[in-house]
Amino acid sequence: MTVLDRAELDRIASRHPEIFRRSAWQRFRIPAVVGATLLYFVFCWWFFAIGQVLGSANWPIAGMYLADWVSYESRPIVKVGDDGTMTISFPRYDPLGPNPDPDWLIAERKTVTRTVTIPVAVAPQVEPAKKSTMSFMTQPATVESSAGAPAATTVTKTEEVVSEATINLSSTSRIDLRPDQALLTRNGETLAVRLGNADGIVIDGPLPDWASQRRPGEKIVASFGLAGWAEVEPDAVKIRKRFLGWANFLFDTNSPFFGKSTAEVASLIVTGERIDPSRSNLSLAWNNILYNAEWQHLDVWTKLLQTIVMAFVGTLFAMLVAFPLSFIAARNITRNRPVNQIAKRFFDFLRSVDMFIWALFFTRAFGPGPLAGISAIFFTDTGTLGKLYSEALENIDDKQREGVKSVGASPAAVQRFGVMPQVMPLFASQALYFWESNTRSATIIGAVGAGGIGLKLWEAMRTNADWENVAYMVLLILIVVFVFDAVSNALRSRLMGTGSGR
Repeated sequence: MTVLDRAELDRIASRHPEIFRRSAWQRFRIPAVVGATLLYFVFCWWFFAIGQVLGSANWPIAGMYLADWVSYESRPIVKVGDDGTMTISFPRYDPLGPNPDPDWLIAERKTVTRTVTIPVAVAPQVEPAKKSTMSFMTQPATVESSAGAPAATTVTKTEEVVSEATINLSSTSRIDLRPDQALLTRNGETLAVRLGNADGIVIDGPLPDWASQRRPGEKIVASFGLAGWAEVEPDAVKIRKRFLGWANFLFDTNSPFFGKSTAEVASLIVTGERIDPSRSNLSLAWNNILYNAEWQHLDVWTKLLQTIVMAFVGTLFAMLVAFPLSFIAARNITRNRPVNQIAKRFFDFLRSVDMFIWALFFTRAFGPGPLAGISAIFFTDTGTLGKLYSEALENIDDKQREGVKSVGASPAAVQRFGVMPQVMPLFASQALYFWESNTRSATIIGAVGAGGIGLKLWEAMRTNADWENVAYMVLLILIVVFVFDAVSNALRSRLMGTGSGR
């Protein structure tokens, strides 16, 4: 190895100064790029007010929505009457069924006699009281209006009411209710709220951090974490008791199989007597699953299949149209520059408008439904596939085409045997990739009315209460995308000759 002395180095540097003297850009380009990147991020932070957005975000509500994906709620309402009695009611479609009596809600009841005033228009026709010591109904008294006509009827009746109630939300959280007070306890800390006050809600003591109230006297919203939450109003307490899991996923509350264990359902299907004389228990159970009113399995699966078909048909039509047009756009295939430019600008027009915008346009043109989604996918992918196909044609090896042409083959035969074998694997691979991608895109465009599961997903999100249904549909979409991704990758790998896929 030859070692250069200082004199040799100086002579080489004088002949080639660009080697030893780096420019300012070469010396400072890395710090300049890093500094410019940091300045860009600082600008984005300021321009989009990211700090303010993060600071004002309601993270507890976001966490509550995420919890709703994997849980369900039972929603009892305790109303406080003017006479110091309480009543407990559940919503009509409560997941516990038509006659809920949960062990986590403990109610003490008593019998009271009170007088109820009923408008004459809806007053029941009461027969004269019979002489009986077991009668709980007295003869109704009629109250006349100023015009002399009966205005209302007063009825005295005896009934069972709730005097006190305890709702156990978790091992560390509960709500104790009396007609004049609500005690909310979480992790050993208790909030006392006075009820039935004319001035609204009155709090005994400071408000803990797990409870909120916008203005004095207004309702209080108390959060109990994953256990649920409650709204305390002057005359009612609305409880949201949370349970992990998806309630009534197979059978809704109207099904004869509702509330039965897996063993009981299996026994009914295999050896039990027919519940419906016109069909077997297996057929009845399957029908109840498909037409589950809460989860709507059949409708969800139909919409998912509609999304898959929408993506497939749109991609297929786009491939069939883009294929011949790409030969016109390729400069080495069609040697006519104006025609090439017209075809390429047509592709640019189709793909420059986003699929979502095309979906809005076709929804207005054809109305809501799969046809709008298919058209949006077809237009967008025709432009994109046409551009990719024409670029692939422009990069083929002309030697194969020249070889076929040298034996006197016709122009169609030249394209068939000199061009197609080179590009068909790539064309098919790109079409498969777009089919897989459009399965996801069809979900998004469905939300604007283009049909499919996207529209149903958007409807479930708009209710702001059916987040477990949203999670169910998202999970189905993920499964379909995973399956299609695996199938598409395997087919592309075989077509391109790169093995069996990832």
